[in-house]
Amino acid sequence: MASITAEDVAASRRRLIGDGLGIMVSASGFGLVYGLAARAAGFSPFEAGAMSVIVFAGAAQFAAVGYVLGGFSWLGIVVLTAFLNARHFLYAAALAPFFAGSSRPVRAVAAHALTDEAFALSIAHFRRIGRLDLPGYWWAALGTTFVPWNIATIGGVLIGGQIPEPSRFGLDVIFPAAMAGLAIGLVSGRREVVAAIVGAVSAVAVSLAWDPAAGIVAGGLLGPLVGLALPGSPTEHRQPSDPVPTGDVGGDLGGKLGADPGADRR
Repeated sequence: MASITAEDVAASRRRLIGDGLGIMVSASGFGLVYGLAARAAGFSPFEAGAMSVIVFAGAAQFAAVGYVLGGFSWLGIVVLTAFLNARHFLYAAALAPFFAGSSRPVRAVAAHALTDEAFALSIAHFRRIGRLDLPGYWWAALGTTFVPWNIATIGGVLIGGQIPEPSRFGLDVIFPAAMAGLAIGLVSGRREVVAAIVGAVSAVAVSLAWDPAAGIVAGGLLGPLVGLALPGSPTEHRQPSDPVPTGDVGGDLGGKLGADPGADRR
């Protein structure tokens, strides 16, 4: 296969930007709803904003607000939300080969900014070009989610009770709908289809039988495990198996990871 060119990287970035525009809108809407919920739980604008910056985990933040209203101890809240975010171990494992040549501070910031949306956007971009693209990752993680989420959080807290029932306007479903669209784009074979179906069914079942937070954890773990257990073609060709410096290709990356010249391009 021909090696990745600067034009290939630029084209993939344009697609990444386009894919991220919808996420920006949904992140703003969902952040607004979180701000409203935080205000209802008694959070000040500073407290709600600090949680969005330091924790930066949408579903976990909503869960934490509910636990605060329920009178849970802070230790219990930390443990429960940690389980809720356990799926990020899988995200990090999938992205780790791409970041293998990056410095520890870069990896630390990237890990903090990693979300469902950042993973879905960046993993698709990295697979298309066969290597890490830091500007692309920062757009996926910070530009499309972190910045609009935090701005909308403050807006939601400040306007407070002026939107007493967000569900009447459909604000409570826009983020899940956006994530469903991204998930469909990542389904490229039998394993992905089975993983998506098993994850969705198990998440709904556990949520109805027990707790929505537990349902997210169950779906996020069972789906990928079942998909990996299926026989099929190996997917290692989608990961950088032998990273080498990329030279001037995408020069603003500062000589980050490159793909094996023989790797398949997608």
